Amino acid sequence: MTGILTEEALYKKSPQEITALLYEACLTNLEESIDDINNKDYVIANKKLQKANDILQRLGAGLNYEAGIIADQLDVLYNYMADKVVEANYKKDTLLIEEVIKGMEPISIAWNEALKKKPAQTANVLKNKAMAYEKSVLMEDK
Repeated sequence: MTGILTEEALYKKSPQEITALLYEACLTNLEESIDDINNKDYVIANKKLQKANDILQRLGAGLNYEAGIIADQLDVLYNYMADKVVEANYKKDTLLIEEVIKGMEPISIAWNEALKKKPAQTANVLKNKAMAYEKSVLMEDK
């Protein structure tokens, strides 16, 4: 992470901002663990991979399943990534860690982009997309 947050500063963050921080922390731990494995600092790499795995579990636990299919898909993705982190930690395989990073980066970027937009604007766009999807599904049934 870019800086240490105090407990008070953390409480002032919105859930969306905390999620962004979790993505950042996960990526940081994954990237640093690659360097640690390359430097044969396996104990330190182990701790960082465990932290990354813990963050993936927390991201999965924080999903709002009322949001629709995207929550289910993220849950599957987070579980897959967590499994890969465990496997990478066991094998000390940097390629597996890079695979997880490649999956996590686009999600983190998209999340941060969504945070920049106004909530009402984002909600309207999502509502319109959901309605368009529902209409297309209904048309297929006919």
